[in-house]
Amino acid sequence: MGTVKQQFIEDNQGQRIAVLLPIDAYNNMLEQLEEMDEIKAYDAAKASDDEVIPFDQAIKEIEAKRNDL
Repeated sequence: MGTVKQQFIEDNQGQRIAVLLPIDAYNNMLEQLEEMDEIKAYDAAKASDDEVIPFDQAIKEIEAKRNDL
């Protein structure tokens, strides 16, 4: 990602309480966090003992539940 230019907001005692980032750096950080969440979810799914079903079957079950609402 390289060097990011940030600015800090301080309270009356000089304690940093917030940070300002360029919007591109912020969006990049959000994308990386989402990717990390997806990797964690994948790893958890692979490690679980849950039954594995084919994708097509999962879609059919989801659509059936949606139609019941």
